[in-house]
Amino acid sequence: MFVDQVMIEVKGGDGGNGSVSFRREKYVPMGGPAGGDGGRGADVVFVVDEGLRTLVDFRYQRHFRAPRGENGRTKNMHGAGAEDLVVRVPPGTTVTDADTGEVIADLLEHGQRAIIAKGGRGGRGNTRFATPSNPAPEISENGEPGQVRKVILELKLIADVGLVGYPSVGKSTLLSSVTAAKPKIAAYHFTTLTPNLGVVDLGEKSFVMADLPGLIEGAHEGVGLGHQFLRHVERTRLIVHVIDMAATDGRDPIEDYKQINEELKLYNIKLEDRPQIVAANKMDVPEAEENLKRFKEQFPDVPVYAISAATRQGVQELMYAVADRLETIPTRLEVEDVAEVEERVVYRAEKEPDEFHIIMEDDTYVVTGDKLEKLVRMTNLNSYDSVQRFVRIMRNMGVDDALRREGAKHGDTVRIGTWEFEFIE
Repeated sequence: MFVDQVMIEVKGGDGGNGSVSFRREKYVPMGGPAGGDGGRGADVVFVVDEGLRTLVDFRYQRHFRAPRGENGRTKNMHGAGAEDLVVRVPPGTTVTDADTGEVIADLLEHGQRAIIAKGGRGGRGNTRFATPSNPAPEISENGEPGQVRKVILELKLIADVGLVGYPSVGKSTLLSSVTAAKPKIAAYHFTTLTPNLGVVDLGEKSFVMADLPGLIEGAHEGVGLGHQFLRHVERTRLIVHVIDMAATDGRDPIEDYKQINEELKLYNIKLEDRPQIVAANKMDVPEAEENLKRFKEQFPDVPVYAISAATRQGVQELMYAVADRLETIPTRLEVEDVAEVEERVVYRAEKEPDEFHIIMEDDTYVVTGDKLEKLVRMTNLNSYDSVQRFVRIMRNMGVDDALRREGAKHGDTVRIGTWEFEFIE
């Protein structure tokens, strides 16, 4: 089964919790805090595996959760960090954030890696909170939650040559005649529903050819097989445009050529400049000669090779012409719009925004905000000192004053994340 687009959910591992403990050795009075930090949560890492060809495995496993870090221990021993969760994907996989539309990674080469969801840092043990005014704190942090993301995986086949054209022009027949691939061939439109790959071996030269589902007018808008087809054209270095020169379905070969190229351009403007060779197919039919003459008069600068995929007439010459043309084309082509990267890169620590919002749900004041909600999850609610620290941070952020402005009074219920408490003046 060929699968080229799926949506999955990934979650980085939570950090381990920090520990609260104290030195209790003989002859060491007032030994002080000795709680270790929690370990780092694992990242979810995608790695390219050239042995994979489809995304079919992701149809059966849609959730990937990385392991959490170990908790901190006594005697200032830190918890171990978790081992990253490695997810293998085929070459040509694009990973996009489903919520923002941001392209997270474009994975092309074997062994290429990308972090898709980051693990959380470990929570700090009470040793980290010792100060001259509080040398024996009973404060610790829970581990930071791992990043949660819904991502869309989109596979764009990496082939040297892509066969394009209207349905039933002979693309599958051509592929089967020059490779060991066995695509389905029948006398009706859209026989090919998924791309087929084959290797053309010419002795000293070889290349990968993809037979792609047929295009129709409006494909750039998703009509017919639309985008399922067009995404695979983007990765090909050379386009072999197969045209039914005998016009067996009553279409005009010249209009077919213009329409297919228009669909390619409308889908991605850069495909307009992609190198292209025309394979004038079905030349064994008598009517084809006259149409070929008209075509060459209309497009004198277009390289055209007259072939019959069914009888193999002219096919060998076409394949050698394709191999020669490939030698003049770079092995890597940029087709997506990628922002220019400056030579000088400055890395800055990400700072969580302090913004928060207050809304009413029934009789409860609900406070939302990334920093606040993360702080709640990292606060050890079983520790009085940890809770008091959270209250101080919340007051310094102005949450108390904002609640008063919204009308909160003594005894009203406030919820932040999963934690509910009473508002106290």
